[in-house]
Amino acid sequence: MKKQWTTSRRGILTIFLVIAVTIGVLSGCVGKGSEATEKLSAAEVGKSIEQTVDLKEMKKGDHAKLQKLYKLDADIVEDFILYTSVSNVKADEWAVIKVKEQTQAEIVKEKIEERIAAQKIKFADYRPDEYFLVENHVLKTEGRLVFFAVSKEANQMERAFDDAFKPIR
Repeated sequence: MKKQWTTSRRGILTIFLVIAVTIGVLSGCVGKGSEATEKLSAAEVGKSIEQTVDLKEMKKGDHAKLQKLYKLDADIVEDFILYTSVSNVKADEWAVIKVKEQTQAEIVKEKIEERIAAQKIKFADYRPDEYFLVENHVLKTEGRLVFFAVSKEANQMERAFDDAFKPIR
């Protein structure tokens, strides 16, 4: 009887030890990744995207364009890079927006989703090829950075966005 109690205590102790080590390791990984994303600016991430794709048919946007397209309050945006098509009959656009606080990333995503809905309506019957691009957009976050792309090269842009964090992780 005494032997069973000792064996089960060892088993429970082993399980607790494994859980404690796992929690310690996982919490260490989370801290490094989020700290690294804090250091990157939207412009730095944008440069890696600029080097990956051809931007001849696009123009760089400013604060006014950012406000016009996404209706974002300037006080939540810390840094951004924005490119849009030179023609209003093309849906191509991409942006990397860094917000001041991580909770504001969801607000930015909602505003971009409103833009996507408007673009779908605009291109649905008028330009089916452009509608397809809007329908297959990329919208994701990494820490305080929000990435959005509508382009034939959206997957390459997404890869460049993801790769911008690899040396850090």
